[in-house]
Order: sequence, then C-alpha cells, then structure tokens
Amino acid sequence: MLILLKFCIKIIYYNLIMLNNKLYIKTWGCQMNEYDSSKIADIMKKELNCKITKFAQNANILILNTCSIREKAQEKLFHQLGRWKNLKKNNPEIIIGVGGCVASQEGEKILRRAHYVDIIFGPQTFHKLPRMVYKVHKFKKYLIDISFPKNEKFKFFPPKKTTDVSSFISIIEGCNKYCTYCIVPYTRGKEISRPYKDIILEIKNLSLQGVKEIHLLGQNVNSYNYKDIKKQDYCNFTKLLQMISKIENIKRIRFTTSHPQNFSNELINIYKKIPQLVNFLHLPVQSGSDRILSLMKRRYNVSDYIEIINKLKNIRPNIQISSDFIVGFPGETRKDFYDTISLILDIDLDMSFSFIYSSRPGTPASKMKDNVSISEKKERLYLLQYYLKQQTKKFSLKMINTIQIILVEGISIQNNQYFGKTENNRTVFFISNNNYIGKFINVKIIDSYLYSLYAIFISICKN
Repeated sequence: MLILLKFCIKIIYYNLIMLNNKLYIKTWGCQMNEYDSSKIADIMKKELNCKITKFAQNANILILNTCSIREKAQEKLFHQLGRWKNLKKNNPEIIIGVGGCVASQEGEKILRRAHYVDIIFGPQTFHKLPRMVYKVHKFKKYLIDISFPKNEKFKFFPPKKTTDVSSFISIIEGCNKYCTYCIVPYTRGKEISRPYKDIILEIKNLSLQGVKEIHLLGQNVNSYNYKDIKKQDYCNFTKLLQMISKIENIKRIRFTTSHPQNFSNELINIYKKIPQLVNFLHLPVQSGSDRILSLMKRRYNVSDYIEIINKLKNIRPNIQISSDFIVGFPGETRKDFYDTISLILDIDLDMSFSFIYSSRPGTPASKMKDNVSISEKKERLYLLQYYLKQQTKKFSLKMINTIQIILVEGISIQNNQYFGKTENNRTVFFISNNNYIGKFINVKIIDSYLYSLYAIFISICKN
C-alpha cells in the first residue's frame, strides 16, 4: 500500500513539473505577509518547479496575499481581481488564488463576486497550495481551505537559500489579545509558538549563508512561549533570544511586533546580557489616553508603557523607540488626542506609524458609536504626523557628523549607491569603489533626510 502511495505521489509530481508554471505573487500588508509570500514562493518553486515572474501577464498562476487591517480591504481585493479577470479571459488556464487575512475573513463570499477565482486559502494553509493548484488544474473545480492547522505549515518550509545579509524569521502565529479594533485574531487564529529547535535550525542555516542580522516576526512576538508538555520542553521569548545570540555570525537581532503587556522585567533585563539586541525597539502604544486604551482593551495604561520605556533607557540610554498610533477611535475626545501628542513628546519617541481608525466588521469596536467626523480624524492625523516627523527629523539631524556602524545590505538601483542600516533603523547611503555588502563598516554621517542618511566610508569594523 505504501509503495503504491509513493508511486502515485511520484506520478502527481511528474505531472506537476510538466506544467511549466510561472508564478506571480502580489502582497499587501505587514512584514508577516511579506514573509508568508516569500515562503509561498519557496514552496511553489520546490513542489511545482515554478518560476517567479514580476509581471502578472507572464504568469499562469496568480496569487494575491491580502491584508484586512485597513478599511475597504475587500473593495481593494475585488478591484485587483477585476484586472486579473481580463487576463483569465484571454487564457482560461490561468489559476487565480486569494490568500491572507481577507481570504480567511471572507471565505466563500469572495466567489459570489469573483466566480473566476480558483483557490481561497488562509494564512495557516498556504503550504497546501501546490496540491490545490494541481487539483484545480486537473478537476477544474474551485477549492477553499481557510482552516487553522496548528504549526503544520512550518513543516513544509524548504530550507531557505539566500544571498541577503538580513533575514526575517516567523516565530509565532496568531493573537490572543482580542483588542476591540483588531481583526487579526479572527483571521490568523490563536497564538501558536513555533518549535524553538526549528527556529534555531533555520537561523543556523541562514548564518552559514552569510546572514548577519535576524529579524523575528509575530503578531505579538514577545508572547512567544513554546511548550511540549509530554517532553517537558519549554522555551519563552527571552530564552529564545539567548539561544539566538549564541549562534555564530549573528551580530544583530531585531523583533517586530511586541506588545507592552508582555514586555516583562525579564525581557527588559535581557538587554543587559545580549549586545546583539539592537538599540531600537518598535513597541505599539496606540493611544496616550488611559480611557481610550481601556476602550481598545489594550490591558495596560500609559504609566505602564512609560515605565517600560524608562527601564529600557536605564539599561540602554541610546535606545530609540518607535510606535503605532490609531487616531479617531470611537469616543476619542480632543483631550484624549492631545494626551497622545503629550506622550510622544514626553518619552521622546522616534519614527512611528499612525493611522485613522478603520472599523473592521465583526470586531467589538465596530459596534461602538463613532462620534469623530472624518474631517476631524484627518485633521488629528495631520497634526500627529507633523509631530512624529519633527521627532524623526530631530533624531536624524543629531546623527550628522557622528560615526555609525552599518551593515551593508546592497546597492541601490536608483542612485547606484551602497546602502545599509544603523542600529536605530536608519537607512544610510554611501559611495564606494569597493564592495562591502555583508560587512559591518564605520561611516561618518554627512547629511540627513527624513528617513535616510548619507555618509562617507571610514573603515571596516573589526570582528
């Protein structure tokens, strides 16, 4: 029976690679989605011998990896599918797949408006794509799988091959916080921590390929807490960071996104012990008003957040903090808003992301009375972003004439200059006749723009 099964699998695989597939992936959303799309590409290349193309019109498999965080995500989806519909008219053999959070949220509803879609899959089931593509090709029937199999997809990830010097690693999926405005727990499921041994193995493999910087990803990355009760095997986030720090050639560790509720004293104190942790942290606060934080169900108050930042700065005086802000949440008064402005200035935040509140169907906040007009929301967002830009500009200007260590990542096609990143997440451009990609170098900052810096080469850093 087993021999027959293996034979059948070989036949299926043979049929698949004969399809001469060309894959196009369009990605919307966060770094998690970008990471997922890279893994989709890896799996499809391995299982279907797909070649990745940058142009939809050249592909016979079109994948749209969606995000449902922002308003009108569904309308954006159908506009894109409408463009692909014309491609399928000209070539009925094209297979169209919709994945990600909007797919998970809408499911079969997508087919009611776009009956030409062949595959609908969720963030936890994209590893099934090769098999789904084969079935659609063979049986000409649509397929939907938006289930939440626990940790299954990670087992299908082929070893990553890269020439990059900085790499993203997903360590935890889903979210248990259920903030009143957020759709993520419903589209990505509950928190599932990836086995730490798999994470360490993947990072070791990357380090052997020249990766020097690791960026850990998760909806709430500092909620990481792997448990295997049968084997009495446990690992929390701080223990994972310690293990990563011992991997040879990994010189920098970043992580996104963390939650203030899980930013424990244990995690704060680890900054004393792990020099590879960069002097930059993205820690979303969302609002500077305790009343709004309570309505958002964030489970901390402003003083808790400030205490975390102060403790970190006591350990790392040069650490810079970025954050996320939602403007115009239901019930937000002008006082609530100005409390947010005060928080930004009081804790001296660096660059941050800010958005107008976007009601997501099915979330508790969608049932709250939204008493802030859209014009008022836009005015508040403009003012908030003005202050944030002033903060970013201030920190960038301070760096002029300083010596900074950057990890050189590549060369810019636009201006033919090398670029790399500082510890505080600034992109630095410089001119050189020598190739320093993959190396840490000292540069002197000579000019600054809002989000980037310009420098001259000084020297290669000693290991």
